[in-house]
Amino acid sequence: MHTLERLQRGELSGISRLDLSAGLTQFPEEIFDLADSLEVLNLSGNQLSSLPDNLPRLKKLRILFCSDNAFEEVPAILGQCSALEMVGFKANRIRHLPAAALPPKLRWLILTDNRLEQLPEEIGHCERLQKLMLAGNRLQSLPASLANCHQLELLRIAANQLPELPDWLLDMPRLSWLAFAGNPFSDAMEAEVLAQHPVPPIQRDQLALGEVIGQGASGVIHGATWQAPHQPARAMAVKLFKGSLTSDGLPHSEMAACIAAGEHSNLVRVAGPLAEQEEAPPGLLMELIDPVFQVLADPPSLASCTRDCYAPQQRFTVDQAVRIAAGVANAITHLHGRGILHGDLYGHNLLVDPSGKPLLSDFGAASFHDPLSEQGRKLQRLEARAFGYLLEELLDRCDSANDSRLKQMTRLKHQCLGSPAERPDFISLAQALQAIG
Repeated sequence: MHTLERLQRGELSGISRLDLSAGLTQFPEEIFDLADSLEVLNLSGNQLSSLPDNLPRLKKLRILFCSDNAFEEVPAILGQCSALEMVGFKANRIRHLPAAALPPKLRWLILTDNRLEQLPEEIGHCERLQKLMLAGNRLQSLPASLANCHQLELLRIAANQLPELPDWLLDMPRLSWLAFAGNPFSDAMEAEVLAQHPVPPIQRDQLALGEVIGQGASGVIHGATWQAPHQPARAMAVKLFKGSLTSDGLPHSEMAACIAAGEHSNLVRVAGPLAEQEEAPPGLLMELIDPVFQVLADPPSLASCTRDCYAPQQRFTVDQAVRIAAGVANAITHLHGRGILHGDLYGHNLLVDPSGKPLLSDFGAASFHDPLSEQGRKLQRLEARAFGYLLEELLDRCDSANDSRLKQMTRLKHQCLGSPAERPDFISLAQALQAIG
């Protein structure tokens, strides 16, 4: 983090990224002294409510973060910033997104946790838009023009007021990751799935919490000892939810999906929800994962936008790649059968052991659907595209080019990345991968 004093003294000349959180109520004019070099400007965590009309003087600015400020509308001047690709205004008070505020090169727009009731029709002109984060607003509809955003791959619309999921959305050619829980149309389905798979709560006095072993956007994970009645003590993990909105959606929807998912050899086992207790955060009791399981990839970077990042030296044997793919396909088949869309099928949400056995984790973007409906089948084919990307990432890192199994997996990849109506369902994918293995 930089300081205002260093900026004012001219000590930051030539930098390409400026991070400034100093209780600012006005945009510091000294930032314009960096116009020849500045590409990333992070003004999150201030008290700003406007940006200057001469902001386009920052002619190289590609990325702008203004989260946790006091904006009530997205500044229209952003639309005149010719190089701007990524815009983030999470956790403000934004009620209005002017059409004029949409930059011509926009790829990634973050408006999570605001007060938006509608989007401008002109968003359909954003031909390069790949990632749109709108969870935690007051949207009652989506403009049909969004269907023109043919590059859109990731959409977060959880925790809004949408009465339905528009059919045209599921026909978008590249959409691969979708989260929509916490809307009126999905709440009833969530309750129905939970009723079909009841799990008794775990009494909190049976648990002894240990040290923190992990944390994410939605909660903190502790090591724990579980002393169930008439059972030997067991080492477990407890996830305590923070209770606040994340970029993907609401913690209670994540809890519901974890519980409804049930048991599967390629999912992290959940013993049950913690019993409700006054002033205590909601939580889940889960199996403690063997440390031989390691995260497969890192999340997308600012540059990669929607694609995971892998270590340059990371390679897979064909056996590992086939086992990872087959295990994931089996897990998703199980989830879809229970009416759960994972919504965030990525390598960074996979824990893999040295043999290639995967565990699918992180249900923060999970949503509920009717698996037997036409819309449910479309949602499942949407997730097949995300699986196609995973296959591509595995295949790109396999060395045995002459192995016939790689050719078979490549055919599956192309099917998954094809047009929505032509993609296979996960039952077919799981069967094909079992035959390959």
